[in-house]
Amino acid sequence: MNIKIVTDSTADIPPQLAKSLGITIVPLYVRFGEKALKDGVEITQDQFFERLQTESVHPNTSQPSPQDFIDVYRELAPTCDGIVSIHISSKLSGTYDSAIQAKKLLGKDAPPIEVIDSRSVSMGLGLLGLLGAEVASSDKNLKEVADTVRSSVEKIQMMGFFDTLKYLALGGRIGKSKALLGSLLSVKPVLVVGNGELLPAGQVRSRSKGMEKLTEFTAGVKNIAGLSVIYTTTPDEAVALADRLAEFFPRKQIVISRLGAALGVHAGPGTLFVATRSN
Repeated sequence: MNIKIVTDSTADIPPQLAKSLGITIVPLYVRFGEKALKDGVEITQDQFFERLQTESVHPNTSQPSPQDFIDVYRELAPTCDGIVSIHISSKLSGTYDSAIQAKKLLGKDAPPIEVIDSRSVSMGLGLLGLLGAEVASSDKNLKEVADTVRSSVEKIQMMGFFDTLKYLALGGRIGKSKALLGSLLSVKPVLVVGNGELLPAGQVRSRSKGMEKLTEFTAGVKNIAGLSVIYTTTPDEAVALADRLAEFFPRKQIVISRLGAALGVHAGPGTLFVATRSN
């Protein structure tokens, strides 16, 4: 069986890794004012974070349209027996709904499609995509690949910290007064992904304390089968964290990923996350 894996740009799978595994990425859109750009296609991560910090207009993001998914599914159809399409939590984006609509609109004009709500984001989603590609490469059928991915949704854990509350405030996620207070106190909010949402999980006073917290978090995860370190603008720090986490998982298997625009709009520079998948 030839089963194709589709995900979206919020998965933050490094492009070369996605290409080598045959994973198709459907981009979300980033808007600075009136102009919409395809995430990772028409605007790079370097360009995005530079503009995020220098332009007066704060950007926003929007999901792919059903037509975007239809185009991808039709392109893959002649070369596959089925498609497993795995996407950002439906509580954080309408991307999953767009994929569902595309499947309905195509009807019998496409191979069988399984659309999965990852209930996660960034490499939490990405680790599910990598798992799907791994299972698909072992000649499993569509149901076997989809069932394996679905059974692993609950086995994804994520924790990270933001360097500043500024971008959460600009995106309307918290009040500006709270952001101001946080900046005065140099508070760095810690978040986890739970029940398909980003949830507060405390705060740290320094980046070194944040690194310690992410190390402790990883140490508490049992039976790690996949691990990723995700950053926005501090690649050296991400490598250093991955080196520390090699105590818990083989270093060469730790995926270092860069956060894309969809979460970067709210996270801003200096963000650092860890995502794990357990057996």
